[in-house]
Amino acid sequence: EVQLVESGGGLVQPGGSLRLSCAASGFIFSTYDMSWVRQGPGKGLEWVSGIKSGADGTYYDDSVKGRFTISRDNAKNTLYLQMTNLKPEDTAMYYCAAVPFADSYNGRYYYKGQGTQVTVSS
Repeated sequence: EVQLVESGGGLVQPGGSLRLSCAASGFIFSTYDMSWVRQGPGKGLEWVSGIKSGADGTYYDDSVKGRFTISRDNAKNTLYLQMTNLKPEDTAMYYCAAVPFADSYNGRYYYKGQGTQVTVSS
């Protein structure tokens, strides 16, 4: 059974930091490009960041560039998203997904987790 389990979300003040994790199982994690996508209140899914299967390429939406860092540990089948200088507009449910291409998102994914909530508020 394929599983992607996100964790690490929570309530944080503006300017704060969080580290999200996504534990993968049931498929060969190291062969898939992975992305983080998010869905804010009343919004559709928005691509945040992606990383190639071998971690030899990372990509970011302009809205998070310089603040978020995506990484992966293929030995641990885990994807990460380090988020710093968080802003209220980052408030969303964050999902990890196995995707066809790491550098963009067209709504297609192979697998997607259930999400972890990030709320940025004072």
